[in-house]
Amino acid sequence: MHAAFIEQLGSPDVIRYGELPAPRPGPSDVLVDVAATTVNPVDTFVRSGVFRTPLDFPFVISRDLVGTVAETGGDVRGFAPGQRVWCNSLGHGGRQGAAAERAVVPADRLYPLPDGVDPRTAVAVVHPAATAYLGLFTHGRLRAGETVVVAGGAGNVGGALVALAAWAGARVIATARPADFEHCRALGAAEVVDYRAEDQWERIRAAAPDGVDVYTDTSGRNDLERAVGTLAVRGRIVVLAGSASRPTLPAGELYMKDGSVIGFVISRARVAELAEAADVINTLLAGGLLRPRATEVLPLAAAGEVHRRMERGELNARRVVLQPAGAAPAR
Repeated sequence: MHAAFIEQLGSPDVIRYGELPAPRPGPSDVLVDVAATTVNPVDTFVRSGVFRTPLDFPFVISRDLVGTVAETGGDVRGFAPGQRVWCNSLGHGGRQGAAAERAVVPADRLYPLPDGVDPRTAVAVVHPAATAYLGLFTHGRLRAGETVVVAGGAGNVGGALVALAAWAGARVIATARPADFEHCRALGAAEVVDYRAEDQWERIRAAAPDGVDVYTDTSGRNDLERAVGTLAVRGRIVVLAGSASRPTLPAGELYMKDGSVIGFVISRARVAELAEAADVINTLLAGGLLRPRATEVLPLAAAGEVHRRMERGELNARRVVLQPAGAAPAR
């Protein structure tokens, strides 16, 4: 089968596209004909070695896929050949990735794709949406009626954070460029603040006079010194980006507010947590409430170039969908 893979850690130049032996499912696995995959920032971390995780070389890259079941292991129940499915947790933790014509997926990490959902839409949103769900609810403990700040609400994860928080009945304050204000409002933001404004923090505090219950920052800047000042009593800051950031923490102010700072990376998510997120993602996908802002469809052979573009910061809110040669999106 054709696949995008690496034989050592390094820059995007180490990505190869070529033939590898087709995988075989174990007793608790499902073999999937891959219709589409995509590229996430964490995929570049795994490839480069920034995020250390067990790898067997040659290592197929990428973690997200949409496709159809080709075959199931003998212990698998609930999946059948021809069924449309998705996964967003391959390509790390000793699991081979999704950037191939076929992929083996542990059955407990595979989810049905709702009827009528476009596969390209699904593969573009399932990873950002799972990140948003786990950040908001599993780690941020967000509840209906609370106020959440989404710094960077127009991006992929940011947009999912806004949509999920609004769906759950929270009041959302997003930060974005003025050109993106309407997009954030369309996703459910009650207030949008220009993150480039000199008085950004004053505007956030004015929009949340009783304080912020959950603060998230998708940019990775993690300005904890000022974010702590916006928190309500028992407010939570969820750190979900910025692997190299070294912010200053006003520990005394955080302590007096009974607040907390929680680190979260989706690669550490438990199987049960991912499954819980998948149930909600499927509900929102079926209702048309999760959608990528912009997509670009390229052949799987372009994986190396997409990694380069991502690391150069050229993709922004654009999601690139990669298709194996000859694969038609599952319908």
